[in-house]
Amino acid sequence: MLSKLKKSKVKSQKPKVLFGIFLLSSFFFPFFSHAQCAMCRAALEGDGNVAQAKAINDGIVYLMIIPYILVIVGGYAIYRIMRKKKK
Repeated sequence: MLSKLKKSKVKSQKPKVLFGIFLLSSFFFPFFSHAQCAMCRAALEGDGNVAQAKAINDGIVYLMIIPYILVIVGGYAIYRIMRKKKK
């Protein structure tokens, strides 16, 4: 009986750890990226467009964050539904 209790406790903690790792990685990944498509890069190359290039990069990163937020909210909703089903 004791071994069953230990196994069930270990099983229940594993999804929480994986969810925590996913959450942390999804928060920190977009902050380290500086993305530009090839056309934007070609249009903004040069020393005169520094402010415009920074604004384009910020806009791209902003647009990248929205899908991550949607995935996090959807994942959390599924997690809650699955947790309710177990009870």
